[in-house]
Amino acid sequence: MEELSLLFYAFSSQKERSIFGGSCFLELQYCRLPKNTSIDIIVSVHSISPWQDDSLYVHGVDQNLFFKEYRYIFDCGVYNNLQTGTVDPWGINYYGPNKIDGIIAKLNEVKPTDYQTLEEWISTAKIHNGFYILGV
Repeated sequence: MEELSLLFYAFSSQKERSIFGGSCFLELQYCRLPKNTSIDIIVSVHSISPWQDDSLYVHGVDQNLFFKEYRYIFDCGVYNNLQTGTVDPWGINYYGPNKIDGIIAKLNEVKPTDYQTLEEWISTAKIHNGFYILGV
């Protein structure tokens, strides 16, 4: 387990993550679907494979801090029902590549806890089809 900062974690395996904290995590995961994939498929439960080794994780005990400091930064996610809004802690939240620069700008303006770690990770999402925040 690599503690990247005070808020975000990365794990080299599912076993390592499970030993550290079970399944009580928010997962920030890259969307690996092709860029021309329709939004209804992107946010489908069947399109997501949780617990990726290159994801960032927020442990359950840190989720109040995450939501307090990041909910207005992540106010443009697309949910499984195709509605948009702030982070749904229980569901799928998708942020397309066209949202990344705006999110990074908000991170640098607000400077929430450990924003540099998240900014670096999100910048990599540009080579993918954006990213997800997957609820508990």
